[in-house]
Amino acid sequence: MNIANKISTFRILSVPFFIACLLFYTPEKVYLRYLALTIFILGVISDGLDGYIARKAKMQSTAGLILDPLGDKLLLMSAFIFLSPISRMELKFPLWVSFIVISRDLIIIMGAVVIYMVKQALDVHPTRWGKLTTTFQMLSVICVLAQWKSGQLIFWPAVIFTVISGFDYVKRGFRILYAADNHRAAN
Repeated sequence: MNIANKISTFRILSVPFFIACLLFYTPEKVYLRYLALTIFILGVISDGLDGYIARKAKMQSTAGLILDPLGDKLLLMSAFIFLSPISRMELKFPLWVSFIVISRDLIIIMGAVVIYMVKQALDVHPTRWGKLTTTFQMLSVICVLAQWKSGQLIFWPAVIFTVISGFDYVKRGFRILYAADNHRAAN
């Protein structure tokens, strides 16, 4: 296991602590919100760091292709679930925002499983839209955890990029599946 994969694994292992902070948060225990914010920011930094190290040191691996996006999905999905209307925080994500973000990620995960079942391989590469989506989703979570009221303005680009990237990934997924069918039909 290379250093980039260890960083991704750290991000995955930090998710239960992040969730616990959000679950046990109350206005009287404001330190838990700050701890959740710290864990999330460390997750954001580790997301950039593991990719940078993997590219620069040529440590890209099959495990890294799975661990990195898995860490992102777990951290972001847990944030959008536990910072939704069930949260005790004053500023939280509206239910529709959480629904759009989580639905897109579930569709991407299910699509990846179908592609893997059909092709017996999975080539995971983020798109430009996916990177913009992740950036604005992470900024949105930071704004909610910091309780910045003006951060609500970040919700809109996050949702717009989430929808655009969702359609883009679905389109790419169908292209991969049809390519498998076209290849079989030609043989």
